[in-house]
Amino acid sequence: MSSLQSPSVRSEAVSVTLSMNALSVQASESGVQIPSPAAHVPATVPVIGLDRLLVNQPARVVDLASSEGEDESLLLRLMEIGFLPGETVRIVATGFPGPDPLAVRIGQATFALRRHEAAQVLVQLEAAA
Repeated sequence: MSSLQSPSVRSEAVSVTLSMNALSVQASESGVQIPSPAAHVPATVPVIGLDRLLVNQPARVVDLASSEGEDESLLLRLMEIGFLPGETVRIVATGFPGPDPLAVRIGQATFALRRHEAAQVLVQLEAAA
């Protein structure tokens, strides 16, 4: 990948590590570990799978989860299309007559996900705007 930077901007190398239950970012220059956003979620706020979210209920992504034996490529694909901690997400429609697929809005993009894919995205409910 290439990036454009102005001459006055100082660049720092950042490494990204994917584990099965957390995305951790470490600044290679300082060696300081930045905790996963899921560690900052208060215990009183419900965290559910995206597949259990009601239509048009706003939520915020807190983490990606995986059961044992889950294909890591699914987690990578979800991260690549924008399901990163802190992003606002909502379900805009569901399949008819069956439960699949889910039309999911994240940022300015809408994606179709199967329910088992959406279940890997853990979200924190937000107050309706």
